[in-house]
Amino acid sequence: MHSELDGYDRKILALLQEDASLSSAQIAEQVGLSQSPCWRRIQRMKEEGIIRGQVTLLDRKKIGLNTQIFAEIKLNAHGRSNFTEFTEAIREFPEVLECYVLMGAVDFLLRIVAADIEAYERFFFEKLSLVPGIQEVNSIVALSEIKSTTSLPVLR
Repeated sequence: MHSELDGYDRKILALLQEDASLSSAQIAEQVGLSQSPCWRRIQRMKEEGIIRGQVTLLDRKKIGLNTQIFAEIKLNAHGRSNFTEFTEAIREFPEVLECYVLMGAVDFLLRIVAADIEAYERFFFEKLSLVPGIQEVNSIVALSEIKSTTSLPVLR
């Protein structure tokens, strides 16, 4: 169970989402707290799972992952009965950055990165299409990125 977030907590979270390398002293100064209470708030939010981790975000294009694909996956009846097998297989593919279970005409939506279309084609034929239970894959290539963020709207 987690506690209700107050204004200080929300400001702390907003700052950490923008720059997780800030020290608790730097955060405390920006939100108007002393260092110790600020540090305790951060620790509490980590313990409660509100702060799940701290990572370094990379520019995918600068490391050669120029293509982003959204794949809509439809499972066959057998595949739907083996949901766990499918999800475990997808978790093993580093090319798949996100996977969502959907309601509607398709069962899953995957966000996949690759160096180029040829690399995605190899991933598709050598990995994705071999996952048991897949009936249909509809691949949608993203032409450009209008907005991409990891920041949640924590400030009200």
